[in-house]
Amino acid sequence: MTNEACTTIIVGSKQMADGSMIYARSDDSTSVKATKLAWYPAGKGPDEFIALDSSFRCPLPPVRRAFSALERADLPYHWGEAGFNDAGVGMSSTETIFSKKEVLDLDPYVEGGLAENCVFQIILPYISSAREGVLRLGELIERYGSAEGFGIAFMDENETWYLENAGGHRWLAKKMPADKYFVSGNQSRYREYDPIEDLASADLVEWAREHKLFTGKFDFHEAYCLESENDKTYNYPRVWYLQQMFTPSVKTDVKVNNFPVYQKADRKLTVEDIKAAFRSHYDGTEHDPYLHSNPKEPYRPVSIFRTINTHILQVRPGLPKEIGRLDYMAEGMADLCVYLPLYQGVTSYPKAYGVGRKFSQKSSAYWTFRKVAALGMIDYNKYAPIIKKRYAALEAEMADSQKKLEAAFIKMCKGRKDTPAEAVILLQKWSDRWLTKALRTASDLEEKLFTELTKDIEAVYKFHGA
Repeated sequence: MTNEACTTIIVGSKQMADGSMIYARSDDSTSVKATKLAWYPAGKGPDEFIALDSSFRCPLPPVRRAFSALERADLPYHWGEAGFNDAGVGMSSTETIFSKKEVLDLDPYVEGGLAENCVFQIILPYISSAREGVLRLGELIERYGSAEGFGIAFMDENETWYLENAGGHRWLAKKMPADKYFVSGNQSRYREYDPIEDLASADLVEWAREHKLFTGKFDFHEAYCLESENDKTYNYPRVWYLQQMFTPSVKTDVKVNNFPVYQKADRKLTVEDIKAAFRSHYDGTEHDPYLHSNPKEPYRPVSIFRTINTHILQVRPGLPKEIGRLDYMAEGMADLCVYLPLYQGVTSYPKAYGVGRKFSQKSSAYWTFRKVAALGMIDYNKYAPIIKKRYAALEAEMADSQKKLEAAFIKMCKGRKDTPAEAVILLQKWSDRWLTKALRTASDLEEKLFTELTKDIEAVYKFHGA
Protein backbone atom coordinates (compact mmCIF):
# COMPACT_ATOMS: atom_id res chain seq x y z
CA MET A 1 0.00 0.00 0.00
CA THR A 2 2.32 2.73 -1.18
CA ASN A 3 -0.30 5.40 -0.59
CA GLU A 4 -0.41 4.61 3.14
CA ALA A 5 2.73 6.67 3.53
CA CYS A 6 3.31 8.25 6.93
CA THR A 7 6.00 10.07 8.93
CA THR A 8 7.14 8.99 12.41
CA ILE A 9 8.90 10.80 15.27
CA ILE A 10 9.86 9.15 18.58
CA VAL A 11 11.51 11.14 21.39
CA GLY A 12 13.14 9.77 24.56
CA SER A 13 12.41 11.27 27.98
CA LYS A 14 15.83 12.92 28.39
CA GLN A 15 15.32 14.76 25.11
CA MET A 16 12.04 16.31 26.25
CA ALA A 17 12.05 19.46 28.37
CA ASP A 18 9.34 18.05 30.66
CA GLY A 19 10.76 14.51 30.89
CA SER A 20 7.88 12.98 28.95
CA MET A 21 8.08 10.38 26.17
CA ILE A 22 6.71 11.01 22.69
CA TYR A 23 5.56 8.81 19.86
CA ALA A 24 4.03 10.76 16.96
CA ARG A 25 2.88 9.83 13.49
CA SER A 26 0.97 11.31 10.58
CA ASP A 27 -1.55 8.99 8.93
CA ASP A 28 -1.12 9.90 5.28
CA SER A 29 -3.50 8.18 2.91
CA THR A 30 -6.35 9.96 1.14
CA SER A 31 -8.20 13.07 2.28
CA VAL A 32 -11.67 11.55 1.93
CA LYS A 33 -11.08 8.88 4.59
CA ALA A 34 -12.58 10.29 7.77
CA THR A 35 -11.22 9.68 11.28
CA LYS A 36 -13.55 9.16 14.22
CA LEU A 37 -12.78 9.19 17.95
CA ALA A 38 -13.91 6.07 19.79
CA TRP A 39 -13.71 4.62 23.31
CA TYR A 40 -14.43 1.01 24.23
CA PRO A 41 -15.11 -0.21 27.80
CA ALA A 42 -13.31 -3.05 29.55
CA GLY A 43 -14.91 -6.47 29.72
CA LYS A 44 -16.14 -8.97 27.18
CA GLY A 45 -15.07 -8.10 23.66
CA PRO A 46 -15.47 -9.87 20.31
CA ASP A 47 -14.50 -13.55 20.27
CA GLU A 48 -12.89 -13.09 16.89
CA PHE A 49 -11.54 -10.23 14.81
CA ILE A 50 -12.92 -10.36 11.28
CA ALA A 51 -11.44 -7.82 8.90
CA LEU A 52 -13.97 -5.83 6.88
CA ASP A 53 -11.69 -5.21 3.91
CA SER A 54 -9.43 -8.28 3.76
CA SER A 55 -9.60 -11.99 4.48
CA PHE A 56 -7.73 -11.67 7.80
CA ARG A 57 -9.35 -13.10 10.91
CA CYS A 58 -8.07 -14.34 14.26
CA PRO A 59 -9.44 -15.38 17.67
CA LEU A 60 -9.22 -12.85 20.51
CA PRO A 61 -8.74 -13.26 24.27
CA PRO A 62 -12.01 -13.43 26.25
CA VAL A 63 -11.51 -10.17 28.15
CA ARG A 64 -10.27 -6.85 26.83
CA ARG A 65 -9.04 -3.66 28.50
CA ALA A 66 -10.79 -0.35 28.00
CA PHE A 67 -9.11 1.63 25.23
CA SER A 68 -9.41 4.72 23.08
CA ALA A 69 -8.96 4.69 19.32
CA LEU A 70 -8.65 6.90 16.28
CA GLU A 71 -10.49 4.79 13.73
CA ARG A 72 -11.51 4.99 10.10
CA ALA A 73 -15.04 6.25 10.47
CA ASP A 74 -16.55 4.00 7.81
CA LEU A 75 -15.01 0.82 9.29
CA PRO A 76 -16.34 0.18 12.84
CA TYR A 77 -13.97 -1.50 15.35
CA HIS A 78 -11.42 -1.60 12.58
CA TRP A 79 -8.26 0.09 11.32
CA GLY A 80 -7.37 1.75 14.63
CA GLU A 81 -4.61 4.34 14.26
CA ALA A 82 -3.63 5.35 17.78
CA GLY A 83 -4.74 5.42 21.41
CA PHE A 84 -4.15 4.32 25.01
CA ASN A 85 -5.63 1.47 27.03
CA ASP A 86 -6.60 1.57 30.72
CA ALA A 87 -3.16 0.22 31.74
CA GLY A 88 -1.70 3.42 30.31
CA VAL A 89 -0.12 1.67 27.31
CA GLY A 90 -0.11 3.60 24.04
CA MET A 91 0.10 2.26 20.50
CA SER A 92 0.25 3.76 17.01
CA SER A 93 0.11 1.85 13.74
CA THR A 94 1.50 1.88 11.15
CA GLU A 95 4.49 3.49 9.45
CA THR A 96 4.60 1.94 5.98
CA ILE A 97 8.04 0.51 5.12
CA PHE A 98 9.26 -1.86 2.43
CA SER A 99 11.34 -5.03 2.26
CA LYS A 100 13.65 -5.59 -0.71
CA LYS A 101 12.76 -7.87 -3.60
CA GLU A 102 15.29 -10.58 -2.69
CA VAL A 103 13.62 -10.97 0.71
CA LEU A 104 10.10 -10.99 -0.69
CA ASP A 105 11.05 -13.59 -3.28
CA LEU A 106 12.01 -15.89 -0.40
CA ASP A 107 9.46 -14.85 2.22
CA PRO A 108 6.65 -12.91 0.50
CA TYR A 109 3.99 -10.82 2.17
CA VAL A 110 0.94 -12.92 3.02
CA GLU A 111 -2.33 -11.96 1.35
CA GLY A 112 -4.85 -11.67 4.15
CA GLY A 113 -2.10 -11.46 6.79
CA LEU A 114 -1.41 -8.75 9.37
CA ALA A 115 -1.86 -5.22 8.06
CA GLU A 116 -2.78 -1.75 9.25
CA ASN A 117 -6.46 -2.63 9.06
CA CYS A 118 -6.27 -5.09 11.98
CA VAL A 119 -3.19 -4.77 14.22
CA PHE A 120 -4.47 -2.08 16.60
CA GLN A 121 -7.71 -3.79 17.68
CA ILE A 122 -6.09 -7.21 18.12
CA ILE A 123 -3.20 -5.95 20.27
CA LEU A 124 -3.82 -2.79 22.34
CA PRO A 125 -6.88 -4.11 24.27
CA TYR A 126 -4.89 -7.18 25.39
CA ILE A 127 -1.55 -5.87 26.68
CA SER A 128 -0.33 -4.30 29.93
CA SER A 129 3.10 -2.99 28.86
CA ALA A 130 4.98 -1.78 25.80
CA ARG A 131 7.24 -4.85 25.81
CA GLU A 132 4.20 -7.10 25.99
CA GLY A 133 2.83 -5.33 22.93
CA VAL A 134 6.01 -6.04 20.97
CA LEU A 135 5.97 -9.71 21.94
CA ARG A 136 2.29 -10.14 21.02
CA LEU A 137 2.79 -8.42 17.67
CA GLY A 138 5.92 -10.48 16.96
CA GLU A 139 4.10 -13.72 17.73
CA LEU A 140 1.21 -12.72 15.44
CA ILE A 141 3.62 -11.85 12.60
CA GLU A 142 5.22 -15.27 12.87
CA ARG A 143 1.86 -17.07 13.07
CA TYR A 144 -0.18 -15.21 10.42
CA GLY A 145 2.45 -13.43 8.35
CA SER A 146 2.52 -9.76 7.37
CA ALA A 147 0.45 -8.52 4.45
CA GLU A 148 2.65 -5.41 4.08
CA GLY A 149 5.71 -3.71 5.52
CA PHE A 150 5.23 -1.66 8.68
CA GLY A 151 6.77 -0.02 11.73
CA ILE A 152 4.69 0.02 14.94
CA ALA A 153 5.36 1.67 18.32
CA PHE A 154 4.28 0.89 21.88
CA MET A 155 4.85 3.06 24.95
CA ASP A 156 4.15 2.82 28.67
CA GLU A 157 5.23 4.47 31.94
CA ASN A 158 8.82 3.32 31.56
CA GLU A 159 9.78 2.80 27.94
CA THR A 160 8.96 3.07 24.24
CA TRP A 161 9.54 0.24 21.76
CA TYR A 162 9.42 0.40 17.98
CA LEU A 163 9.10 -2.69 15.78
CA GLU A 164 9.98 -2.95 12.09
CA ASN A 165 8.91 -6.06 10.21
CA ALA A 166 10.83 -7.73 7.39
CA GLY A 167 9.32 -9.83 4.64
CA GLY A 168 6.37 -11.98 5.55
CA HIS A 169 7.45 -13.45 8.90
CA ARG A 170 10.41 -11.62 10.47
CA TRP A 171 10.83 -8.56 12.65
CA LEU A 172 13.17 -6.51 14.84
CA ALA A 173 12.18 -4.28 17.76
CA LYS A 174 14.35 -1.87 19.76
CA LYS A 175 13.79 0.14 22.91
CA MET A 176 14.01 3.89 22.32
CA PRO A 177 17.12 5.42 23.98
CA ALA A 178 16.08 8.00 26.57
CA ASP A 179 18.64 10.54 25.36
CA LYS A 180 17.86 10.44 21.62
CA TYR A 181 15.12 10.95 19.08
CA PHE A 182 14.20 8.88 16.01
CA VAL A 183 12.56 9.87 12.72
CA SER A 184 11.33 7.72 9.85
CA GLY A 185 9.73 8.44 6.51
CA ASN A 186 8.44 5.24 4.89
CA GLN A 187 11.72 3.41 5.11
CA SER A 188 13.18 1.00 7.63
CA ARG A 189 15.81 2.81 9.72
CA TYR A 190 17.30 0.03 11.84
CA ARG A 191 20.89 -1.15 11.31
CA GLU A 192 22.44 -2.92 14.30
CA TYR A 193 20.94 -5.84 16.17
CA ASP A 194 21.80 -6.54 19.81
CA PRO A 195 20.52 -10.02 20.75
CA ILE A 196 20.65 -9.13 24.46
CA GLU A 197 18.93 -5.72 24.41
CA ASP A 198 16.65 -6.06 21.37
CA LEU A 199 13.66 -8.27 20.61
CA ALA A 200 13.44 -10.09 17.27
CA SER A 201 12.29 -13.19 15.44
CA ALA A 202 14.54 -16.07 16.49
CA ASP A 203 16.13 -16.66 13.09
CA LEU A 204 16.50 -13.02 12.04
CA VAL A 205 20.27 -13.16 11.48
CA GLU A 206 20.74 -16.81 10.55
CA TRP A 207 18.04 -16.77 7.89
CA ALA A 208 19.55 -13.68 6.27
CA ARG A 209 23.03 -15.21 6.43
CA GLU A 210 21.81 -18.50 4.96
CA HIS A 211 20.37 -16.65 1.96
CA LYS A 212 23.41 -14.35 1.58
CA LEU A 213 21.36 -11.17 2.10
CA PHE A 214 24.25 -9.24 3.67
CA THR A 215 28.04 -9.20 3.71
CA GLY A 216 30.29 -8.80 6.73
CA LYS A 217 28.65 -7.78 10.01
CA PHE A 218 24.86 -8.15 10.15
CA ASP A 219 23.07 -4.97 9.10
CA PHE A 220 19.26 -5.18 9.29
CA HIS A 221 18.77 -2.49 6.65
CA GLU A 222 21.25 -4.06 4.23
CA ALA A 223 19.82 -7.53 4.74
CA TYR A 224 16.11 -6.87 4.59
CA CYS A 225 15.17 -3.37 3.47
CA LEU A 226 14.42 -1.73 0.16
CA GLU A 227 16.60 1.04 -1.25
CA SER A 228 15.31 2.68 -4.44
CA GLU A 229 15.68 5.84 -6.49
CA ASN A 230 12.27 6.92 -5.19
CA ASP A 231 13.70 7.08 -1.66
CA LYS A 232 15.98 9.95 -2.66
CA THR A 233 13.08 12.35 -3.14
CA TYR A 234 10.21 10.71 -1.24
CA ASN A 235 11.89 9.47 1.96
CA TYR A 236 15.39 10.85 2.51
CA PRO A 237 14.34 14.54 2.44
CA ARG A 238 11.88 14.11 5.32
CA VAL A 239 14.43 12.38 7.56
CA TRP A 240 17.06 14.96 6.58
CA TYR A 241 14.76 17.94 7.18
CA LEU A 242 13.46 16.76 10.56
CA GLN A 243 16.98 16.01 11.80
CA GLN A 244 18.02 19.49 10.61
CA MET A 245 15.10 21.00 12.56
CA PHE A 246 16.13 19.33 15.81
CA THR A 247 19.91 19.07 15.29
CA PRO A 248 21.05 21.88 12.98
CA SER A 249 24.60 21.53 14.32
CA VAL A 250 25.07 18.23 12.44
CA LYS A 251 25.15 18.57 8.66
CA THR A 252 24.15 15.61 6.51
CA ASP A 253 23.69 15.05 2.79
CA VAL A 254 20.04 14.80 1.80
CA LYS A 255 20.99 12.52 -1.10
CA VAL A 256 22.81 9.86 0.97
CA ASN A 257 21.12 7.47 3.40
CA ASN A 258 23.65 7.66 6.21
CA PHE A 259 21.43 9.60 8.59
CA PRO A 260 21.93 8.49 12.20
CA VAL A 261 19.29 5.98 13.31
CA TYR A 262 19.11 7.83 16.63
CA GLN A 263 20.06 11.49 16.83
CA LYS A 264 20.51 13.93 19.73
CA ALA A 265 18.75 17.28 19.58
CA ASP A 266 20.74 20.48 20.10
CA ARG A 267 18.29 21.46 22.84
CA LYS A 268 15.50 19.89 24.86
CA LEU A 269 12.32 19.48 22.82
CA THR A 270 8.70 20.31 23.63
CA VAL A 271 5.33 19.20 22.31
CA GLU A 272 5.26 22.48 20.37
CA ASP A 273 8.43 21.40 18.54
CA ILE A 274 6.79 18.13 17.55
CA LYS A 275 3.67 19.95 16.35
CA ALA A 276 5.85 22.25 14.26
CA ALA A 277 7.70 19.28 12.77
CA PHE A 278 4.46 17.72 11.54
CA ARG A 279 3.33 21.07 10.16
CA SER A 280 6.57 21.48 8.21
CA HIS A 281 6.95 21.49 4.42
CA TYR A 282 10.51 22.72 3.81
CA ASP A 283 9.14 26.08 4.93
CA GLY A 284 10.40 29.07 3.02
CA THR A 285 12.89 27.09 0.91
CA GLU A 286 12.93 26.35 -2.81
CA HIS A 287 11.33 22.97 -1.99
CA ASP A 288 8.27 24.47 -0.23
CA PRO A 289 5.40 23.29 -2.49
CA TYR A 290 2.78 25.54 -0.90
CA LEU A 291 4.78 28.75 -0.88
CA HIS A 292 5.56 28.24 -4.58
CA SER A 293 2.19 26.69 -5.55
CA ASN A 294 4.07 23.71 -6.96
CA PRO A 295 2.19 20.38 -6.66
CA LYS A 296 4.95 18.71 -8.69
CA GLU A 297 7.69 19.50 -6.14
CA PRO A 298 9.93 16.37 -6.11
CA TYR A 299 10.71 16.51 -2.36
CA ARG A 300 7.78 14.99 -0.50
CA PRO A 301 7.06 17.20 2.55
CA VAL A 302 6.00 16.04 6.02
CA SER A 303 2.72 17.97 6.01
CA ILE A 304 0.56 16.99 3.06
CA PHE A 305 -3.09 17.57 2.25
CA ARG A 306 -4.01 13.87 2.15
CA THR A 307 -3.09 13.36 5.83
CA ILE A 308 -6.09 11.85 7.63
CA ASN A 309 -4.84 12.73 11.10
CA THR A 310 -1.64 13.48 12.95
CA HIS A 311 -1.34 12.21 16.51
CA ILE A 312 1.28 12.98 19.14
CA LEU A 313 1.08 10.36 21.89
CA GLN A 314 2.65 11.64 25.11
CA VAL A 315 3.40 9.70 28.29
CA ARG A 316 4.14 11.87 31.35
CA PRO A 317 5.41 9.54 34.10
CA GLY A 318 4.45 10.37 37.66
CA LEU A 319 1.04 11.81 36.85
CA PRO A 320 -2.28 9.98 37.21
CA LYS A 321 -2.65 8.09 33.94
CA GLU A 322 -5.98 9.81 33.20
CA ILE A 323 -4.07 13.05 32.58
CA GLY A 324 -0.56 11.60 32.19
CA ARG A 325 -1.45 9.99 28.87
CA LEU A 326 -2.29 12.45 26.13
CA ASP A 327 -2.94 12.31 22.40
CA TYR A 328 -2.58 15.67 20.66
CA MET A 329 -4.60 14.94 17.51
CA ALA A 330 -5.06 17.09 14.40
CA GLU A 331 -7.79 16.09 11.93
CA GLY A 332 -6.50 16.27 8.36
CA MET A 333 -3.47 18.27 7.22
CA ALA A 334 -1.56 19.31 10.36
CA ASP A 335 -0.28 22.55 8.83
CA LEU A 336 -3.86 23.81 8.47
CA CYS A 337 -5.48 22.25 11.50
CA VAL A 338 -5.61 22.56 15.29
CA TYR A 339 -4.14 19.99 17.69
CA LEU A 340 -6.76 18.74 20.15
CA PRO A 341 -5.60 17.34 23.53
CA LEU A 342 -7.31 13.97 24.05
CA TYR A 343 -6.81 12.72 27.62
CA GLN A 344 -6.71 8.99 28.39
CA GLY A 345 -9.29 9.48 31.15
CA VAL A 346 -11.96 10.75 28.75
CA THR A 347 -14.54 8.12 27.79
CA SER A 348 -16.75 9.95 25.29
CA TYR A 349 -16.55 12.71 22.70
CA PRO A 350 -19.02 15.16 21.15
CA LYS A 351 -21.20 13.36 18.61
CA ALA A 352 -19.67 15.07 15.56
CA TYR A 353 -16.29 13.46 16.29
CA GLY A 354 -17.76 10.00 15.71
CA VAL A 355 -19.30 10.80 12.30
CA GLY A 356 -17.68 10.50 8.89
CA ARG A 357 -17.85 8.82 5.52
CA LYS A 358 -15.96 9.19 2.24
CA PHE A 359 -17.95 12.29 1.31
CA SER A 360 -18.45 15.68 2.94
CA GLN A 361 -20.96 15.85 5.79
CA LYS A 362 -22.05 18.88 7.81
CA SER A 363 -22.50 16.63 10.85
CA SER A 364 -18.88 15.41 10.80
CA ALA A 365 -16.08 17.07 12.78
CA TYR A 366 -13.54 15.52 10.43
CA TRP A 367 -15.18 17.10 7.40
CA THR A 368 -15.53 20.47 9.11
CA PHE A 369 -11.78 20.61 9.76
CA ARG A 370 -11.12 19.21 6.28
CA LYS A 371 -13.19 21.93 4.59
CA VAL A 372 -11.19 24.65 6.33
CA ALA A 373 -7.95 23.14 5.03
CA ALA A 374 -9.40 22.68 1.53
CA LEU A 375 -10.38 26.35 1.39
CA GLY A 376 -6.93 27.28 2.69
CA MET A 377 -5.23 25.39 -0.12
CA ILE A 378 -7.12 27.32 -2.83
CA ASP A 379 -4.78 30.25 -2.19
CA TYR A 380 -2.30 29.05 0.43
CA ASN A 381 -0.27 32.23 0.67
CA LYS A 382 -3.38 34.35 1.29
CA TYR A 383 -5.66 32.03 3.28
CA ALA A 384 -3.23 29.87 5.30
CA PRO A 385 -2.12 32.79 7.53
CA ILE A 386 -5.77 33.40 8.48
CA ILE A 387 -6.20 29.76 9.52
CA LYS A 388 -2.88 29.51 11.34
CA LYS A 389 -3.43 32.69 13.34
CA ARG A 390 -6.83 31.57 14.62
CA TYR A 391 -5.77 28.03 15.42
CA ALA A 392 -2.61 29.24 17.18
CA ALA A 393 -4.75 31.44 19.41
CA LEU A 394 -7.06 28.51 20.17
CA GLU A 395 -4.14 26.20 21.02
CA ALA A 396 -2.71 28.85 23.36
CA GLU A 397 -6.10 29.16 25.08
CA MET A 398 -6.34 25.40 25.48
CA ALA A 399 -2.78 25.11 26.83
CA ASP A 400 -3.53 27.70 29.51
CA SER A 401 -6.77 25.94 30.41
CA GLN A 402 -4.98 22.58 30.53
CA LYS A 403 -2.63 23.82 33.25
CA LYS A 404 -5.59 24.82 35.42
CA LEU A 405 -7.45 21.59 34.71
CA GLU A 406 -4.47 19.40 35.59
CA ALA A 407 -3.74 21.32 38.79
CA ALA A 408 -7.36 20.83 39.88
CA PHE A 409 -7.31 17.14 38.90
CA ILE A 410 -4.11 16.48 40.86
CA LYS A 411 -5.52 18.28 43.88
CA MET A 412 -8.65 16.11 43.81
CA CYS A 413 -6.52 12.95 43.60
CA LYS A 414 -4.10 13.89 46.39
CA GLY A 415 -3.96 11.25 49.09
CA ARG A 416 -6.31 8.93 47.18
CA LYS A 417 -5.44 5.45 45.93
CA ASP A 418 -8.15 5.58 43.30
CA THR A 419 -9.29 8.43 41.07
CA PRO A 420 -12.33 10.17 42.60
CA ALA A 421 -15.47 10.41 40.47
CA GLU A 422 -15.49 14.20 40.66
CA ALA A 423 -12.05 14.33 39.03
CA VAL A 424 -13.21 12.12 36.16
CA ILE A 425 -16.31 14.28 35.69
CA LEU A 426 -14.17 17.43 35.67
CA LEU A 427 -11.92 15.95 32.98
CA GLN A 428 -14.84 14.82 30.82
CA LYS A 429 -16.57 18.20 30.99
CA TRP A 430 -13.33 19.97 30.12
CA SER A 431 -12.83 17.76 27.07
CA ASP A 432 -16.40 18.18 25.86
CA ARG A 433 -16.17 21.97 26.21
CA TRP A 434 -12.91 22.38 24.32
CA LEU A 435 -13.62 19.87 21.55
CA THR A 436 -16.91 21.67 20.99
CA LYS A 437 -15.15 25.04 20.96
CA ALA A 438 -12.58 23.78 18.46
CA LEU A 439 -15.35 22.62 16.15
CA ARG A 440 -17.11 25.96 16.46
CA THR A 441 -13.83 27.75 15.68
CA ALA A 442 -13.40 25.64 12.54
CA SER A 443 -16.97 26.40 11.46
CA ASP A 444 -16.38 30.14 11.93
CA LEU A 445 -13.17 29.87 9.89
CA GLU A 446 -15.02 28.06 7.13
CA GLU A 447 -17.50 30.94 6.86
CA LYS A 448 -14.76 33.56 6.92
CA LEU A 449 -12.71 31.81 4.23
CA PHE A 450 -15.76 31.29 2.04
CA THR A 451 -16.54 34.98 2.33
CA GLU A 452 -12.98 35.91 1.32
CA LEU A 453 -13.10 33.43 -1.57
CA THR A 454 -16.38 34.95 -2.76
CA LYS A 455 -14.80 38.42 -2.79
CA ASP A 456 -11.79 37.13 -4.69
CA ILE A 457 -13.92 35.48 -7.37
CA GLU A 458 -16.02 38.62 -7.74
CA ALA A 459 -12.86 40.69 -8.22
CA VAL A 460 -11.81 38.45 -11.12
CA TYR A 461 -15.22 38.25 -12.82
CA LYS A 462 -16.47 41.77 -12.12
CA PHE A 463 -18.10 42.73 -15.48
CA HIS A 464 -19.23 46.12 -14.20
CA GLY A 465 -19.09 49.65 -15.54
CA ALA A 466 -22.62 50.36 -16.78
